Amino acid sequence: MRKAIFPGSFDPPTLGHTEIVARATALFDEVIVAIGTNSAKNSFFTLDERLELLKRSFAHLPTVRVQAYEGLTVDFARAQGAHFLLRGLRTGQDLDYERPIALINRHMDDRLETIFLITSGAHSHISSTLVREVIRYGHDAVGLVPDEILEMIRAKQAGAK
Repeated sequence: MRKAIFPGSFDPPTLGHTEIVARATALFDEVIVAIGTNSAKNSFFTLDERLELLKRSFAHLPTVRVQAYEGLTVDFARAQGAHFLLRGLRTGQDLDYERPIALINRHMDDRLETIFLITSGAHSHISSTLVREVIRYGHDAVGLVPDEILEMIRAKQAGAK
């Protein structure tokens, strides 16, 4: 079974994330969308909220599983029996950031391949950081996040007021 891990914080998941995962389902038997927990990061959405946002975003894709993990991604991949890490690239800056991480992961487990997929031009301007700002300031995230999670995001915005 060809299994890939798509790690990230997904705070919140964007249309770029969903595009990458949907395309990856044609390449892998199973894609695990994995929320890495980072105690140093101050997340806008709680871990439970992000799990729910992702589950709703990928409910229509039966070969996609959503799971949280702690620790190094390479250790999580090994525990899941996955030999592929999936990463989306929007810009050359993303590649500059992702390349050394891929090399370190490969150093720690030489069976682990990082697969880069380039985000389409339609989604290359969307980042979770920018979407968080849009949401924080009370604007609608239509066209930035999957439609399936808009109501959850609007409820979070209403609760923050």
